[in-house]
Amino acid sequence: MNVIRALTITALLACLIPAGGCGITPTDVQDRGDAPTTKIPPPSKTFFLIKDGELAKEPANVDDDTVTSLLGALFAVSSQPLENRDTALRGFTYLRSKNSVDPPQRDEIQLPRTSTLTVYISGEGTLSQLGKAQIVCTAQQDAAFEMVRIVRENKNRPSTSEGRFTCGELK
Repeated sequence: MNVIRALTITALLACLIPAGGCGITPTDVQDRGDAPTTKIPPPSKTFFLIKDGELAKEPANVDDDTVTSLLGALFAVSSQPLENRDTALRGFTYLRSKNSVDPPQRDEIQLPRTSTLTVYISGEGTLSQLGKAQIVCTAQQDAAFEMVRIVRENKNRPSTSEGRFTCGELK
């Protein structure tokens, strides 16, 4: 009986010791400022046209500065007269875009995930480097997109990829 009583008292004391604390005195929460974050500037209401054979940033007549609005305006202006500017997107139509997050490549260090924008277009003929640059550079004004993938959807044929690009490699 004494052994059972001793074990019971030991078990009760073992339960009460953690409730008493671990020996570290609690402190108040200290506010040390905002967490470090990256501030991405908002995209501008501009798109890229061609002037004297090179890309030129031009103001876009859009209600908001979303990439979808800017790309829609870029393709819409290709059917209008442009005075001293031009576009390499005549004959092409903007269908939609899809934002997808790339999976991390390594698990040693978790780097911030970057986003690839996939732009779907339709049209016949060859999409020139300047045409690709117009699409990619317009989309990458939104700093959230590291890469832009262009996919051409064809009637009665499978879709074809025009490639993945950054503005810097097409300029």
